[in-house]
Amino acid sequence: MSVFTQEAPGNTAVNFSYTDPVDGSVSANQGYIFKWADGSRFVFRLSGTGSSGATIRIYLEKFSEDINQKVEDALKAIAERALQASKIHELTGRVKPTVIT
Repeated sequence: MSVFTQEAPGNTAVNFSYTDPVDGSVSANQGYIFKWADGSRFVFRLSGTGSSGATIRIYLEKFSEDINQKVEDALKAIAERALQASKIHELTGRVKPTVIT
């Protein structure tokens, strides 16, 4: 089953790498970016250096010209897509984030 709620041209999912601008070293498998044709996207990546106790970071992004819209309302649909795709509630047992920034 695809993580995309609707298959459409422009929907992509990629594993991304990070290139250090100082020494040029490349760190592969830094996370996944799921992008929709409308430009909205969510990103999953691990944060932390140990093999246990790492933090799963989820970034939600969506362009909106409505500056008066609540962030929670603006990101609700993409948050639901991210949670459905990751099954993070089922895998971690957590029902809400520990930190929202």
